[in-house]
Amino acid sequence: MSASELPPRPRTGRGICSGDTVLLADVGNSRIKLGRLDEWQAGAAAGGVGLPSITHRQDLDGRKFHPDTLDRWLQAAAPGPSVILVASVSEAVATRLEAAIAELSATRHRPIRQRRVGHADLPLVVNLPVPERVGIDRLAAAAAATFAKPSDKPAIVVDCGTATTVDLVAADGTFLGGAILPGPELMARALASGTSQLPTVESPGWEAPPPMPGRVTEEAIAVGVGFGFRGAVARVVAEASRALGTESVTILAGGWRSVVRDALPGAVEIPDIVLCGIAMAAARACAR
Repeated sequence: MSASELPPRPRTGRGICSGDTVLLADVGNSRIKLGRLDEWQAGAAAGGVGLPSITHRQDLDGRKFHPDTLDRWLQAAAPGPSVILVASVSEAVATRLEAAIAELSATRHRPIRQRRVGHADLPLVVNLPVPERVGIDRLAAAAAATFAKPSDKPAIVVDCGTATTVDLVAADGTFLGGAILPGPELMARALASGTSQLPTVESPGWEAPPPMPGRVTEEAIAVGVGFGFRGAVARVVAEASRALGTESVTILAGGWRSVVRDALPGAVEIPDIVLCGIAMAAARACAR
């Protein structure tokens, strides 16, 4: 399925679901990324056909968000009837989010419908043996990449989160699979939990690691995680480019993208590419 063959794009967030405002939730391993679908842009990064405009962005801690924070966001993003599309790689966090939304809808008398997004909701051909076992975040990002890239080029989608993924999208929009590696936070936690004496190092040191050699333990970990992560991602992207065998577009997303930014010159940054992909499912999902 090429970008030109994808279903028509909804023009605004309203009107897709019987006048409801369309809200989007990307439930990851650590964070819940929320946004509202407003409209579709005429152009796109890297010369593609266009991506949705996502407004009212809000991040929640997936493990300990407070319902009041969610309520304030809902009041600002959708004071009237709304539908929220939830794509999740963490069942426990998604269940908690959906329960909180249901309770707020009932107690605040604000009609909010909910729907989980699955791989079948996305306008994407998945050329893998078991498509339903691929993380929905990877597939949503690939669906959005199909819109963001030039129609005659493949794309490499790098999403730097708790787990970092490097996925390949063919020129015709087919999802080909990719690679998964730990993000910097997970690397640091593994060092701390898997050893008896190494401490946990906080994130600022990963983005601008100190020069070699690290002169104290914390510096040594920051050097290893910071340079190790960006080196690993750069190597995997190089392998992805070799596998595609033709000029491609690299799309960079995710909360830890700044760690690898200078290792991927020319990459197009689309921070909320997963939310954009969930938006791709809006017309199809709301019609069911």
